[in-house]
Amino acid sequence: MPHRKLNRPLNVLLAEDDKDYRFLFEQALKEIPVPTRLAMVENGEDLMEYLIEHALHLPDLLFLDLSMPRKTGFECLSEIKGNELLNDLPVVVLTVSLPNDIGYELSMEKMLNELGAQDYIRKPHDFEMLKKAIHNALIMAVEKKNKK
Repeated sequence: MPHRKLNRPLNVLLAEDDKDYRFLFEQALKEIPVPTRLAMVENGEDLMEYLIEHALHLPDLLFLDLSMPRKTGFECLSEIKGNELLNDLPVVVLTVSLPNDIGYELSMEKMLNELGAQDYIRKPHDFEMLKKAIHNALIMAVEKKNKK
């Protein structure tokens, strides 16, 4: 999919407690043809501290795990979208817990959109699928940024 280039790399923040998934995400990001800079946090409290500390220079895109310790992704998303300094931050939710029930999936997608998520990704077990999902989210972020 062709896309316009940015003048600088996208700043990506990953909020994920699973060490193995952080490693896979980082490896996938390195293989995607969109220049990025990656920062990572391991729990919801650290995420909110990071965002408040960087409120004047927010990441271009946050990948947010729903199941994190110390503060869940749901709690973080609500706080982000309820905070005037943070609410423009594009958030892509990462989840393992979505079953293949289309009704459940549609209601989850609706709820996440109502909470302010830009999109959600069901964490794929296949590395190539993970790369594709991340790449698609980055393309959307680039397109959104270029429209501003």
